[in-house]
Amino acid sequence: MKERGGAAARIGERALPALTVVVFVLGWEFWVRVRSIAPIYLPAPSAIAVQLYQMTIDGSLIHHLGLTLLRIFAGFALAGCCGILVGLLMGMSRPLARVADAWIAALYPLPKISLIPLLIIWLGTGEAYKIVISAVTAFFPIVISTYAGIRQVDRGLLKTAIDLGADRRQVQTKVVIPAAIPSILAGLQLGMGVTIILVVAAEMIGGSAQGGMGYLLISSGQVMETEKVFASLVVLAVVGAIIIKLQQWVDRKVAPWALQAEDQ
Repeated sequence: MKERGGAAARIGERALPALTVVVFVLGWEFWVRVRSIAPIYLPAPSAIAVQLYQMTIDGSLIHHLGLTLLRIFAGFALAGCCGILVGLLMGMSRPLARVADAWIAALYPLPKISLIPLLIIWLGTGEAYKIVISAVTAFFPIVISTYAGIRQVDRGLLKTAIDLGADRRQVQTKVVIPAAIPSILAGLQLGMGVTIILVVAAEMIGGSAQGGMGYLLISSGQVMETEKVFASLVVLAVVGAIIIKLQQWVDRKVAPWALQAEDQ
């Protein structure tokens, strides 16, 4: 009986997020219809679903979403490689850390969206501009988290490894980096979140006719196609949630000990 009760509780816990979404959508549909709200201000979820279907059938949704995802992942991959490398070097070299820390302290608080006009002047409104803003945005959370993970490694582990005869390279590769992986993964999650935001913003500001979800949003809003605006927002929300969940799944595979530490 206890096992059945526990299983039911787990199923209920997993179903709760989906249930809240269903209740929210039904309440939204009911409110719009009862209040007779004009679609130009707030379309019903059913109208948004119809618009999503039409955008999928005519291929516009797949086209714009594919462009946005390409820019997100290209910039994120560049930021991930550079950010992790710089963070590791900072953690292993005190002089380099002092120099880099001054630059990070000055540049990290700078709103990255304020760089868009400058990048447009330098790079134009093509793909390079969007990928660079994606990379710059993700770089700082990644490098900061990587550096923090290196610096917070338990000194007892380092001393134990040295006492057992490990050389400097072995200490770094066998102790320091594995211990810092949870922090690095957390930085990658933060970097991905802000990258999605800035890529869409860059597409909205300098998208022109290059396409992307940001361009789709701004062009739909300019002609008062509110259903299309909401459909684009729904797609971005769902895709963003899928990306974050995939990252969390990868984190559990790469560093299962981090998840165990959090549960404790």
